Amino acid sequence: MQDQDGPEISFTRDQHAWRTRFFTRIQRFRTLLGAKWWIIVLAVVAGLAVQGVRWFLEKPSYLSFGRMIVNVKLSIPEGSLYTEELSNFLGTQSALMQSGVVVNRAHSRALTQFTNASPDEVELKVSILPKTTIFVLQAIGKHEGYASVFLQSVMEEYVKLKQEMRIQTSDTTLAGLTEEVLRLQKELKKADDELTAFQSSNSVVLLQEQGNNAVSYLATLNQRLAMLRSEHALLQSLTLEQNLERKQQPAGATTASDLLSSGDAAKTDYFRAKQQIMLLKAERDDMAELLKPKHPKMIAMSEEIERRERLLEIFRQQSGEQLESSKNSLALQIERLEQDVKEWDAKSLDLSVKTAEHARLKANSQRIQALYDRLLGMMQTLDVNKEISPESVTIMEKASPAMPQKASLWIQLLIGAIAGLVLSMGLLLVLDRLDDRMSSFTELRDLFEEEVLAQIPREKVADRNGMPLISQAETSHPFVEAYRNLRSSLLYMENTGNHPKTLLVTSSVPNEGKSVTAENLAAMLATSGSRVLLLDADVRKGALHAAFGVPSEPGLTEVLSSAVSLVEAVQATRVPNLWILSRGGVSHRGSELFVSAVTRALLKQAATDYDYVIIDTAPVMAADDVTSLAPQADATIFVIRAEQTSARVARAALDLLYQRRVNVIGIVFNAVRPASADYYYYKYHDYYGKHAERTNDTPRPEKHPA
Repeated sequence: MQDQDGPEISFTRDQHAWRTRFFTRIQRFRTLLGAKWWIIVLAVVAGLAVQGVRWFLEKPSYLSFGRMIVNVKLSIPEGSLYTEELSNFLGTQSALMQSGVVVNRAHSRALTQFTNASPDEVELKVSILPKTTIFVLQAIGKHEGYASVFLQSVMEEYVKLKQEMRIQTSDTTLAGLTEEVLRLQKELKKADDELTAFQSSNSVVLLQEQGNNAVSYLATLNQRLAMLRSEHALLQSLTLEQNLERKQQPAGATTASDLLSSGDAAKTDYFRAKQQIMLLKAERDDMAELLKPKHPKMIAMSEEIERRERLLEIFRQQSGEQLESSKNSLALQIERLEQDVKEWDAKSLDLSVKTAEHARLKANSQRIQALYDRLLGMMQTLDVNKEISPESVTIMEKASPAMPQKASLWIQLLIGAIAGLVLSMGLLLVLDRLDDRMSSFTELRDLFEEEVLAQIPREKVADRNGMPLISQAETSHPFVEAYRNLRSSLLYMENTGNHPKTLLVTSSVPNEGKSVTAENLAAMLATSGSRVLLLDADVRKGALHAAFGVPSEPGLTEVLSSAVSLVEAVQATRVPNLWILSRGGVSHRGSELFVSAVTRALLKQAATDYDYVIIDTAPVMAADDVTSLAPQADATIFVIRAEQTSARVARAALDLLYQRRVNVIGIVFNAVRPASADYYYYKYHDYYGKHAERTNDTPRPEKHPA
């Protein structure tokens, strides 16, 4: 089941990640709009100003319009080469009106009246009224009179061009027809000569009569040949007795059995002798019942039977000879008929060829004659200029006087505003792509592999003097919950070795909130019952003493200089279980101080006396102090400020720490906008009501597990 559910769970996670990134990008862009809104305003104002100046400086244009109607139903005589494609008729006419020929002719005519005008200043537009063949022509130009004259010239030159096209195509048609008629005259004369020559050497009537007789006689010969072949094949397949027993053909028969009529007597004698023998044998059998075989009558009867049988054999031989003679006669007749059929086939084929040749010559002559007559008739009736419906193009409305035209100011301003808005949005997108500062938890996870310990929401604080910030902001429950979450992350984080006791807090550059994070984390650990020492290791600009209202000296600088001991320099705060070691006097030798053995001894003693030591240091990229001190701490917490810390700078700072073998246990994402797509504490106000405040004013102390 786990294997089957795996792809579905993976798809669900990918879909959730995609949605999170999408809303994160939207939120990031909204934040950018809130910060850079003035870019949009400036771009829109600039667009409005540019379009307003252009409108003010733009010279007015003059518009003249006219209408033409084109009749699509053209009456074109048969054979004319002048045609128009009706499926694309309107588009063709529109292109023809705007063609270079018409426009150049119109300019030439108009320039004769306005010599100071320029053809480039006029624009011609042609449109078609829906469901009509009415064309609306517009001429827009900088010269008032030139536009009207030019448009009128366009319409007139278009009509003239159509007439020229009809005349040209008609002349081309007439010339082509004349050439074709001359060619057909030659072909017709040649065909007539060939037909006459054939008829002079062949009688057409005689050819037709001979052809019919030859076909009829050839059919008779084939019929007789088929009958003889059938009879001959039958005689070949039957025995002598079967042939003798065949019935005689009826009178007037035309089969080969007629040829055997001369052997009918022999046939009759053969069957009579055979019958007599059978009778004698029957009589002998009757006599054998009364007489002995040696009886003279029996002997005489047997001798008569033998004599009859010899006579029957003679009749059989004669019949066989007659049968063979009949077969030979049939074979000779078949051979003769085959020769006759072959001769008449040749004669019939020759007659058919001559007849077909005559028909071909006659049909060719008739075809050429018909085409010749048709072309002559077309030439006699071809007058394209008169037969085509005259003036299929009509000027419906002449060019109107040119009227001044100027673009609407509001439209120009709207265009300028839209252009400015688009350009500004594009610029903001470019700035967003170039900006590598992180604004959400999703972006942070995409850029850094380190574990995120907590997200601290952005809070407005008027005064940080006196008590720690965590005490001043107790009414801002999401802010407190964020630090409780950071505390829990440290208390229950996975660690294979000893739990870290000395925690160093740093960032890449100043003003990222590392000091606030250090002091509030220390306060939150103290409220859980742990003894916490907050150590200000920023010996250049440390200001934790001001946040807690304690003097800055003596402090860390004096302890490291062996001027005072750790116990003498540590000061108590108003937060129970929380002590602070101020920075002491300002020193620019922090790097030398932190690499000394005194620092290692100090940290070892502090870890012994307190449950946790929280160290606030200078930014990594600001001084070398932190890179000298961080390797001596058990763990380091890296602070990144939302919408301020550069990902490149933060990555460089972390790489610098890793080079010193610093144990960076995680990142604190500070100053996150509560409205961020992946920040949730501010979205559940019901858990921070008045009842919750009354019952949770005093948090229960939490002891660090031993």
